[in-house]
Amino acid sequence: MKPGEEELGDEAGTPEAGAPTEADAAPAEEAAALGEDGDETTAPSEQALPEAVPVATAEELVPADEAPAEAGGLPMVGIGGGLIFLLILAVVAKTALGGPKTPQIPASDTAQLDTEPEADDHTAEVEAAPENLVSRFARALGRSREALQGRFDTLFGAGKVDESLFEELEEVMLKADVGLPTTERLLAPLREMASKDSEASELREALRAQVRGLLLEHDPALLPAPAEGPWVLLVVGVNGSGKTTTIGKLAARFKAEGRKVLLAAADTYRAAAADQLKVWAERAEVDIVAHDEGSDPGAVVYDALEAAKARGKDVVIVDTAGRLQTARPLMEQLGKIRRVIDKKVPGAPHETLLVLDGTMGQNGLSQAKLFNEATPLTGAVVTKLDGTAKGGMVLTLSAELELPVKFIGIGEGIDDLKPFDAEAFAEALA
Repeated sequence: MKPGEEELGDEAGTPEAGAPTEADAAPAEEAAALGEDGDETTAPSEQALPEAVPVATAEELVPADEAPAEAGGLPMVGIGGGLIFLLILAVVAKTALGGPKTPQIPASDTAQLDTEPEADDHTAEVEAAPENLVSRFARALGRSREALQGRFDTLFGAGKVDESLFEELEEVMLKADVGLPTTERLLAPLREMASKDSEASELREALRAQVRGLLLEHDPALLPAPAEGPWVLLVVGVNGSGKTTTIGKLAARFKAEGRKVLLAAADTYRAAAADQLKVWAERAEVDIVAHDEGSDPGAVVYDALEAAKARGKDVVIVDTAGRLQTARPLMEQLGKIRRVIDKKVPGAPHETLLVLDGTMGQNGLSQAKLFNEATPLTGAVVTKLDGTAKGGMVLTLSAELELPVKFIGIGEGIDDLKPFDAEAFAEALA
């Protein structure tokens, strides 16, 4: 042996002398695996040809000029090997003579199968057109819209104007969480019109106008930023209302407007509250000031305002601990936070926004009353309106608390917090 031959054999995987290779073992295994019905058999020599199946002769299957010269044109094989040979030839002959054929698809047709059908010009224009605010509100307020507008259309469409109409209208509005005082206020002008024999269609338009007018009584725009110092927004609400998420979406909105935003993680009681706000800060690409869990919320706010001034930030959004409206000590703590803010930035906070879960309905009204007592509110943010039929609560907030709704949440996306538009909301809801 030459030097290196043994190593080459190992690397190439050369089998040892006398060991069966895969090529040698394959015919034996295939012969043992085939039986009459494809079942395993014990040995090829124990099989017999089926008596009812005529077997073609070698001369019929193999042309004479192509047959081997040995043994009259057939190779010398055992019974099992002959059976396999004949079966293979029979399958080949059946396929060639009448077997199923795969349909051939022209190349042009194949190309069409691999691509989506092209939209016509009109479809492309419709898909490219941005969805207007009324349409988006209508889609997001689907359940509330069905509870109110759908029922209004049915009741007024009947054309019958009597006391039963007003009873049904009142029931529909109460079920949509429009408060009783607000419902009576909206229906009073309609009752007066009905006494003058007004048509049902006229009452329908009058109701829509009443809803629009009620919502337009309070300006939903944010209060203007101060001439000097950061613009401070204090955000309050109960746990689970979507408060922290709302702050993150507000930060992203202000950042997109070109403002320099800083978040103050003053919710130091709930586990991982600061971590959750940090995720939103990273997503919105804004700064955040946070202390350890259990720290004094006032100290967090103080440091955040100091940092905002040092870094030239023009918006500071303060997160606060979620609290039940009945938790008096925590509600009183809001007063302390306000004093810290006012000391560092005189006249601040410039906005105090209450975040309300839209699915709470009339419960949201009681929350707003108690929060307003603890810290004067300038507006509300109503979230989760896309998943509830209680959109009537927006009317109640405006009519009974005189609290403008400044933003509404109509989805989970970062851009699904929309400035409240009274005209679009009234058109979508009523």
